[in-house]
Amino acid sequence: MKPAFFVLTLLLSLGIATAAQAQARSGGSPAPSTTAKPTPPTPTATPSTPPKPTPATPTAAVSPTIAGVVLPADYVIGPEDILTIVFWREKDLSSDVVVRPDGRISLPVIQDIAAAGLTPEQLRANLTTQAERYVEDPNVTVVVKEIKSRKVFITGQVARPGPYLLTAPVNVVQLIALAGGLLEYADAKNIVVMRTENGAPTSFRFNYKEVAERKNLKQNISLKPGDTVLVP
Repeated sequence: MKPAFFVLTLLLSLGIATAAQAQARSGGSPAPSTTAKPTPPTPTATPSTPPKPTPATPTAAVSPTIAGVVLPADYVIGPEDILTIVFWREKDLSSDVVVRPDGRISLPVIQDIAAAGLTPEQLRANLTTQAERYVEDPNVTVVVKEIKSRKVFITGQVARPGPYLLTAPVNVVQLIALAGGLLEYADAKNIVVMRTENGAPTSFRFNYKEVAERKNLKQNISLKPGDTVLVP
């Protein structure tokens, strides 16, 4: 074998051995480099469908609210009272009416109907019955707009004799005060309250001086519509 070829073979062997040792020291075959996989995008939540609005439930028709006067507990309709009659959804039948001296009222289509001596509820029932001939299922409201029938009267020796509307409870002393008080020559001991009950006339004696002295206070009675106080 030639010396030159021997040297070349020796050097090549040494290089291979050195490379093998270096690889062993580094822990084996080098790991191939890896590229980080991209993180897939997180799917977004599907927007929820908004709830459908619930259709409003139709409400039943009701009669309109109409303001009227505050009625006394014993109130019945009388002549000169002003009433508002409302037929729901029937404007042609609705009207403001005045109770005539004969106690009746007049309405479109229905014409005359008795009102005096009835409560508003009784009149409403009668109007409903009458209206059924012209309207299907009539809805009627009766409102007392003004009370002019409830009057008491005082005459004789007072400053302002005449009729007075009885819109609230009034006794004999209070009516005398409303009438301006007794005149100088009034017979204060023999005042008379005249009243008609069940069609029969009756009377009550009233002694103003006794009441002023806080005696026999029961004679200071509450007045009723139609009473007349006579001061001699």
